[in-house]
Amino acid sequence: MMNSSFQIEVGSERIIRGNLLLAEVNPSPITLIICHGYKGYKDWGFFPYAAGSFAKHVNVIIFNFSHNGVGALGDSFDELEKFARNTYARELEDLDVLIKSLRKEKDPLFSGLGNSRIYLLGHSRGGAVALLYGLDQPEEISGIVTWNGVTEPEGIFTKQQVEQMRQEGRSYVENARTKQQMPLDVEIIEDLDLNKERYNLIQRSKGLEIAVLAIQGDEDFERLKRGRKDLLNNQPAIRQLTVAGGNHTFGTVHPFRGTTEALETAIAETVAFMVQPNTDKV
Repeated sequence: MMNSSFQIEVGSERIIRGNLLLAEVNPSPITLIICHGYKGYKDWGFFPYAAGSFAKHVNVIIFNFSHNGVGALGDSFDELEKFARNTYARELEDLDVLIKSLRKEKDPLFSGLGNSRIYLLGHSRGGAVALLYGLDQPEEISGIVTWNGVTEPEGIFTKQQVEQMRQEGRSYVENARTKQQMPLDVEIIEDLDLNKERYNLIQRSKGLEIAVLAIQGDEDFERLKRGRKDLLNNQPAIRQLTVAGGNHTFGTVHPFRGTTEALETAIAETVAFMVQPNTDKV
């Protein structure tokens, strides 16, 4: 398969870095865009493997949000001051710029893909971003898949972090793998306050106009399992799949040491959701 890198400048010192994998069976009418989660990036753990698996069937784009903290090196958090200001609003803007660039075929790599049926796959926080984008702009998207998705955007921050951001302007979260103290600035909370209704996924899910598949491991965090239950109670049309033995990363780690049965199940069900007919409406 062809795997090509690209860059999109969103603004001053704001760059989306990504990869396009063209489907092995070309041309494919579907393009899947993968959104990573909190403290994540496109080359973390299972993402490259999953992208390659998806590219056997559809075109795939994996990318880094412009303020995810990972710069040009691609494998380290070397832009922590950007991470400190990584709001949901910025991630939604990044995703919109990427989709509009694809639609308008602004990059030569996107030639012929402008009329694709676009699906979003979001892991963890990326699941919240995908759902919010689909609610905001349903005309752009044919379907959404969440993997252990966040349904309460503010829930990824602890009460102590929120209080410290409000009172002192900055808090920190530790990266369990690198042990870096990653900064969180008050504008993150200001964005949540300003967009309280817009980011209320549980309530807004009643207005979903596109098909959604919510995949979750049965060993995922309890908070996220409760969130999915609330989401499904509000919008029963959302399809669900619980993966036996799957934790938040479906049993995989970084650096990637190989696939798992749970990850393969999530991949296979995601492919089936995209390629089966009549999956573009709830």
